[in-house]
Amino acid sequence: MLLVIDVGNTNTVFAVFENEELKHSWRCKTETSRSSDEYAVFLKQLFDLIQIKWSDIHDVIVSSVVPDANFHLTGFCQKYVGNEPFFVDANSCDIEIDLDNPDEIGADRIVNAVAVAANYSLPAVVIDFGTATTFDVIDKGGVYRGGVIAAGIRLSAEALTKRAAKLPQINIEKPDKVIGKSTMAAMKSGMYWGYIGLIETIISKISDEMGCKPFVVATGGLAPLYAEELSIIDIVDDNLIFKGLVEIYKNEQNK
Repeated sequence: MLLVIDVGNTNTVFAVFENEELKHSWRCKTETSRSSDEYAVFLKQLFDLIQIKWSDIHDVIVSSVVPDANFHLTGFCQKYVGNEPFFVDANSCDIEIDLDNPDEIGADRIVNAVAVAANYSLPAVVIDFGTATTFDVIDKGGVYRGGVIAAGIRLSAEALTKRAAKLPQINIEKPDKVIGKSTMAAMKSGMYWGYIGLIETIISKISDEMGCKPFVVATGGLAPLYAEELSIIDIVDDNLIFKGLVEIYKNEQNK
């Protein structure tokens, strides 16, 4: 079995694959101070639920955008799984990266690009609704051309609450009307319709630069909510990062 790990700025997700079939996945808050033993306790409880053992895991592949978390994750893999984890970076996958400095790209964006190139029509754009809202462009030849990074939706809402004394915390949801009749309703409208406008404009500008409408894949926790309103989104794929990690692992095994 293969253990895949996606370390994001907000959450860390673990998934177990057997012959490319997703068996189970789990999520926890990303904490750089979490020790290798704490990772083991967390996963052991979950492994017991699906009746697998440490010895069933033969390899580990990791996408991480939090360098401070990598030390303890490596220690966990060495101590409990018995091997070194494979960390994805710009030099570890078979995709051309057309950036001024390829080494600065986040591992999650590389993995998403690999997943889209392997599973969907090209050219394509990945919209990832994470701590940041990112747009990643893959051309018809499978080359990663760059993208856009905007503040994440929940991050924006939290920033408003923290920096403005009278603004409350809100849930991210589609409001009934654009014009809010209360502070909370107005904030919900801004977080929903404001990002609808942002996404539509960015995809329109990307399409103009590419000379065509790309296939648009959305992923991340809020993707389904925004896809309901956005016809420019062709598909929502909650497991895109997993598909990319498995694809990179397969390519590494075949080298």
